[in-house]
Amino acid sequence: MLTKIYGQNPSERELQRVVAVLENDGTVIWPTDSVYAFGCSLRSAKAIERLRRLKEKNEFTLVFANLAQVAEFCRVDNAAFRILKRNLPGPFTFVLPASSRVPDKTLGKRRTIGVRIPAHPVARAIVEASGTPLVTASVRQDDETQEYMTDPELIHERYLRDVQLVIDGGPGALEPTTVVDLTGDEPEILRQGRGELQ
Repeated sequence: MLTKIYGQNPSERELQRVVAVLENDGTVIWPTDSVYAFGCSLRSAKAIERLRRLKEKNEFTLVFANLAQVAEFCRVDNAAFRILKRNLPGPFTFVLPASSRVPDKTLGKRRTIGVRIPAHPVARAIVEASGTPLVTASVRQDDETQEYMTDPELIHERYLRDVQLVIDGGPGALEPTTVVDLTGDEPEILRQGRGELQ
C-alpha cells in the first residue's frame, strides 16, 4: 500500500494508519532528510527480524523524536550531548553506546547504535505519533538505479511484497547521512554525507 503524507500539516488520519501498521508488527518505507528508509517499531521483534532479512548488512539505526528520548536509550555524556544539540535535527547518524533498553535483536553483536533525528517533517511526525523509536535502515542498494531510491512510487513497486506500507513524503535524496562516532575521546567522522558537522 502507498500513502501520501505532506510535510506541512501531516494528516492525523494518515499518521494513525502508519502507527497502526507499526503496532501490528508491520514494516514501512518512509522518507527521511537523506534517503528513503525501511522502518519498524523498536517494540516489534517480529518486524525487526523481517528487517534483518531485507537488509543483509543488518546495521540498524534508531530514529528518535527528540534528544530526551535519545538519552533514554543511549549513554550520552555532556560532550556528546552538546554535539547532538548543535547538529540535530539533521542528516546525521551519531554512533553512541546503547543502554540496556535497546533490545539485543536490534544490536546483534554490537554494543553501540546509530542515532538519528531527521529534519524531515514527515519522519518526525511518524516517530512522535508512534511514541517509540523506529528501527531503520536505508533502502539504498548499490545495484539500484537512482529512480528506485528516490521516487516513492517506484520504491513501492520494487518493495510491494516486502513491506506493508510505503509513505510518499515527496522525492527522496541520494546522498546518505554523515556518520559520526561519539564513542571515543573525540568525534570521528566515519562517513561524510549530507551533514556538515558543527
